[in-house]
Amino acid sequence: MQRFVAALLTEAGALVEPVEPDGLEVLAAPPLQQALGIGELSRFGFGPALPDGAQRIGIESDWLARFEQLVGERGRYTREVRRPAVRRAPEHEQLLEQELDLENAVYRLLGAAPAWTRYLVPTFRVTALSDEKREGLLGLPINLATGAMPDAMLARLEEREDWFEPDAEPQEETVPEDAALPSDWPPERLAERIRQALPWRADAALATFVKGLQRRLARDLDRLHAYHNDLHHEAALRAAQLAAGDAGRQREAQRIAAIAQDYRAKLDDLGRKYALRVTARWVQTLDLVLPVQRLTVQIRRRKAERVITLDWNPLIRRLESPPCEASWSAERPRLVCDEALHLVVPAGLAPCPSCGRGYCRACHPRACPKCGHAGRLLAFTKFAVSTARSGNGNAGKEG
Repeated sequence: MQRFVAALLTEAGALVEPVEPDGLEVLAAPPLQQALGIGELSRFGFGPALPDGAQRIGIESDWLARFEQLVGERGRYTREVRRPAVRRAPEHEQLLEQELDLENAVYRLLGAAPAWTRYLVPTFRVTALSDEKREGLLGLPINLATGAMPDAMLARLEEREDWFEPDAEPQEETVPEDAALPSDWPPERLAERIRQALPWRADAALATFVKGLQRRLARDLDRLHAYHNDLHHEAALRAAQLAAGDAGRQREAQRIAAIAQDYRAKLDDLGRKYALRVTARWVQTLDLVLPVQRLTVQIRRRKAERVITLDWNPLIRRLESPPCEASWSAERPRLVCDEALHLVVPAGLAPCPSCGRGYCRACHPRACPKCGHAGRLLAFTKFAVSTARSGNGNAGKEG
């Protein structure tokens, strides 16, 4: 935190000097004073012990919000053109055998050729709030040409020094003039993809946190039940020892009713205490341009056929799997629907829980076409997505 604040204030034009212990002394110009609400000469502390006259800066204070206002839109959007050093791509047929796992259809390779593509990688700050709070960053890579979502890219994006040959100086590449790059998606399409694909990824990232939450809830429920059950048992035992019509028996009956009412109220309190709300705020976007090997594949199901394209990604050195067109998850294998030849996970063709008829959730995302039973392919925690300005002209809405 100290290094970050020193670099940010220096970039903003302040004179910054380290002071002991674990502090900074800052001489700020009037615009910076106004932006951060500080004086001309200020001292900040970051450790357990503060320098004389220093203000403490930590992640739990309002300083992060002040620094966010100072940063503004800088760093929100980055475009990079890269050509990672890779070995020769494997044989195309071998790639398809490894990655294209279709259980109810066949495919045929129509051709392969080098191409360039764009990966839009929006990054979200995910916040889970219940009796505890958990925050983290979650990326969502999208191949704008094929629609694939290669999550394996996220780890490679954090290791950019490994993209190039050893001892080679990374150089910014240029896209050949005859290369056709995919254009931006319409804002509505991008926002819809995010709403479909982000929740289950957030659920996976928060799985450990949610398990801990459920464990504490179960413990409190058991303790609450044991306490009220003992009270109920004692009151019922006393009532059983009294004759019918006795005033004491009526009082015990009232006590039993009060115990039950208190138990229900305490259950409601636990429900509010452990209620989980997950929010995701779009904070940054990487627009990455890479060369790929593009495979054109024909998919056949019964007498119908469909042509799709798949890219061999040089960063992860593998063929990108086609996404599930119902949930946009990375789960495998894929099934092909009969209506439009959508590629979906097995749950995307599961029987309707009401009428028992199987149907494609990509063709009919809202309800069963036979009985109208409304249902979703996946059930998520209460989730809100706030899509801030992405930097490439695409803006979403809160949903």
